[in-house]
Formats: sequence, C-alpha cells, structure tokens
Amino acid sequence: MTQKIVIHERHGALLDTEEVETVFRLLSENLPGRTHNAKGPKGQRTPFRSAIACLLSAQSRDANTAKATEALFALADTPETILELGDDEIREAIRPAGLYNMKTKRIRAFCETLLAEFGGTVPRTRAELMRLPGIGRKCADIVMHFVFEEAVIAVDTHVERVCRRTGLAQGVNAEKIAEDLAGRAPAWALDEGHFWLIQHGKRTCIARVPKCPSCPVERHCLARRTA
Repeated sequence: MTQKIVIHERHGALLDTEEVETVFRLLSENLPGRTHNAKGPKGQRTPFRSAIACLLSAQSRDANTAKATEALFALADTPETILELGDDEIREAIRPAGLYNMKTKRIRAFCETLLAEFGGTVPRTRAELMRLPGIGRKCADIVMHFVFEEAVIAVDTHVERVCRRTGLAQGVNAEKIAEDLAGRAPAWALDEGHFWLIQHGKRTCIARVPKCPSCPVERHCLARRTA
C-alpha cells in the first residue's frame, strides 16, 4: 500500500540561517545543478530574443512558447522590425503561447520602451529590466542569470513551492519570495541555486504528491515537521 504523504505548509514560517545553509548544501550534493544544455531563456541567442521569449512564456508550456518564438522571430527579431509588424501579424505568430492579445500589446510596448529609454539595448540590471513592459521580477532574474551571468536565483512556480514548503523563504507572491530568498541564501549558492531548487521541485517536491521519503532535505523541511 502506498504511504500517504502529509504536507502541512506553515505559511510565514522560516528556517534559521544555519538550516538554510544546510538545505542548500544537501541539494547541491544530490542534484546536478547547471547542466550542459542550460542555454538561457528558451534557448534564444541574444538578450532581446531572450527577454521576448521570457515574456511569451507566461502561463505557457515550453513547447508552445517555442512555437510562438520561432514563428515571431521568423518574421522579425529586433525591436525595430517587430514594430514594423501589424498587431494581427504578431498575434497570429504568438498564438500558440496563449494570452496572445495581451502579449501582443506587451511586446509592442516592450519594443517601444526599449528603443525610447535604452536605445534598443537590453539593460543588465534588475531595476532597469523591470521598467520594460511585460518583464517582472522572474523574467528579469532569468535574463540576468542566463544572459548576463549574474548570480541570482530566479523564482518560478517550482522554486516558489519548494521555498514555501521548506521555509527557505516566504512572501505573498513569487516576487516577494525572490526578495526574501536573495537575502537568505548563502552567497556560494546563488550561482547554482536556481537549478537545484527547480530540479528538486520537478523531481521530488512536486505539487500534488511530493516524494518526501526520498527527499534529501526532509528532516529540515518545516512542512514535514508537523506531519
């Protein structure tokens, strides 16, 4: 008979500094971290394409995002050339990624702002990236990490879930969790931390039925201490 796994998420509860360090060390010892095929946001080759791909990935499966980015960049792949397209052309190209009406407006606004405020060059800092329409904290951190090789941990749904359950970081949303995690994660873990957390969230600390008995950090997880 399969053992029932009980998870009691203690919202707001946090591990102390020593245990945060221990959790990251255990994850680093049990997960591959950065792999050879980690090519950046959706595998795009320029900062501009990476940022647009990240914008398109919101609430979209990777396969659908790939179809949308391929179709869009086949038409245009610079802010100037994208702005030459009509809304209908952009909309049809990115349709596979969903939310295409909203994303079309954001892509156009992104390109206009990028040209007007940054001369068409994607900025390197989080604050500047987040001035671009459609780029929130997660996309900004992903671009910073993958494109500009900054040591930051981007928080997606998997990372957010792991942080909430274990007590690595807390917040009312992913952006707040990212802020909290940035101040709590040890400096040595910032470069690979995104990979360890996302791998752990996909392999073990999954949404519906987490694999707690095989979890390397189970005894440090706040959600399991009251199970």
